[in-house]
Amino acid sequence: MYPLSNVPNWGLHKNRRKFGQPIMTLVSERMAGKKPNPVDQHVGSRVRLRRMLLGMSQERLGESMGLTFQQVQKYEKGVNRIGASRLFQISEILDVPVQFFFEEAPHSDGRKTPGMAEADSEAFILEFLNSREGLELNRAFVKIADSKVRKSVVDLVRALSASSDNA
Repeated sequence: MYPLSNVPNWGLHKNRRKFGQPIMTLVSERMAGKKPNPVDQHVGSRVRLRRMLLGMSQERLGESMGLTFQQVQKYEKGVNRIGASRLFQISEILDVPVQFFFEEAPHSDGRKTPGMAEADSEAFILEFLNSREGLELNRAFVKIADSKVRKSVVDLVRALSASSDNA
């Protein structure tokens, strides 16, 4: 067994460590209470949105950046902050300007940064496309060649939503 003096004590003050308690437990407890920054979460969600719109997997994005898909997941959830050079790299891979990731980003006072392409009334479109179901529905819908069939699908969805409003 190694003497305690050789064990690294990263991120902890000596007076906070209790005898016999593993170092990682204290670090984990401290990190567990920490919530992701709302801007980091927003930027990550925009990375996810663009990646999904392109039909790219987390694994493929990670490979093109030299990362694991788990790291991409952490970026997309806002758990890990994306550095400036990494964000620039992501913008090139996903073929969008860096500003794309900050459109509609929350401010500390609750305001949102307006997007360049979408109006406030169209914000629901981004929310819809950011969901897995919305993206899958959109992909399937645009593959329907017959305009009459597309109209029938829209009518069906409207009828279903109306019946759920009445329930």
